[in-house]
Amino acid sequence: MPSRDDILHAKILVVDDCADNIDLMLEILRDAGYRNVTATMLPEQVCPLHRQHCYDLILLDLQMPELNGFQVMKGLKEIEQGGYLPVLALTAQPSFKIAALEAGARDFISKPFDLLEVHKRIHNMLEVRLLYKELAQYSKQQQELALHDPLTGLPNRRLLEDRIATTLQHAVRQQSKAAVMYLDLDGFKAINDTHGHACGDEILKQVAQRLVGNSRKDDTVARVGGDEFVIVLGSVSCLGDAQEPANKLIDVVSEPYQVGALTLHLSTSIGIALYPDDADHVNALIAAADGALYDAKRSGKNRCCAAQHSADGTPHPRHTMSPAPA
Repeated sequence: MPSRDDILHAKILVVDDCADNIDLMLEILRDAGYRNVTATMLPEQVCPLHRQHCYDLILLDLQMPELNGFQVMKGLKEIEQGGYLPVLALTAQPSFKIAALEAGARDFISKPFDLLEVHKRIHNMLEVRLLYKELAQYSKQQQELALHDPLTGLPNRRLLEDRIATTLQHAVRQQSKAAVMYLDLDGFKAINDTHGHACGDEILKQVAQRLVGNSRKDDTVARVGGDEFVIVLGSVSCLGDAQEPANKLIDVVSEPYQVGALTLHLSTSIGIALYPDDADHVNALIAAADGALYDAKRSGKNRCCAAQHSADGTPHPRHTMSPAPA
């Protein structure tokens, strides 16, 4: 629930074509302790101002020349799509009250003002608006948690699949290829078993930072579980465009790790699959890269393997590259 201090710091905009009405409302608000209050006599400014400042409450006069309050609310609805329209209508016309609510206003204040009514309606609307914002932020945070790995902050498999699908769509439009690199850490289990899971978690976070730091801005780096990571590369023209960054990542992951007083070493194996060469949809592409990863592990680890199609159309190892130099 919003605190009193939150409510008094809320952003309020007063809109009226009469300077005396604005002065009166500003005095009422400031006397009540509201600290973030602005005003305008130009209704055409309301939507641009709201886009810029995202007001918690707009006290809107309904009867204004050229652009009336109903027209202003129509514009505000386009900004607040699916959201809470923070409009408290001001009107001296009893017939406008229901019309204002139907147009999107959350409440109304009758002119001439009753001071107690003004204070109560403003406080109640701000309380609801701020609560709505808190809930919206909480929902956004929950969505982020549902799509990201809590340890490393990287996209999880659910978000990864969506990113791959988007990358494949771009590849179709650009008539290019895309690549999926599937990484698994060599020797990670031994570190976990010997030094404990806290140490292992720190290693995973450092690996994630290295992978992100050595990938292109538009590439997606995801953690799909345990010590497995996937990198999605768009705008690829051939296998070599994926092999070069894969070799770079093998070198980067092999650099020493400092965890407290410990200096630890591990390496990585990588499997690569190309779209559309090795698979033409998301899960098949991941599976092809995973299969190539298995072959890299079986061939001695600390290396990269790329998948290819056999005569019956199933992917199998295309090329095993030499281990990265020590």
